[in-house]
Amino acid sequence: MVCPIEWSPTARFDLWDVLSYISEFDQNAAARFRDKVFDSIERLADFLESGRIVPEFSDSNIREVICKPCRIVYRLKNNGSFVEIARVWHSSRGIPEI
Repeated sequence: MVCPIEWSPTARFDLWDVLSYISEFDQNAAARFRDKVFDSIERLADFLESGRIVPEFSDSNIREVICKPCRIVYRLKNNGSFVEIARVWHSSRGIPEI
């Protein structure tokens, strides 16, 4: 079953912020990173629980996939009927604020 994926406004801004920073130095690297993020997220539509539970929260509905140097934090909503991308958190920033 393919699950719909939604982005929180905060996650959209996070991704834009990271891509803007990378593109200041290398636009091609920013495009490659963007593609890598979207590929990782698209897999979630078929494999909802493929990400690990975020250790800092210990909640089975808050999970993440790693897309170095970022943690893509997502929530399983409505008993897994859809996924919400909550944050695209740069790992150097410590614990993701959800």
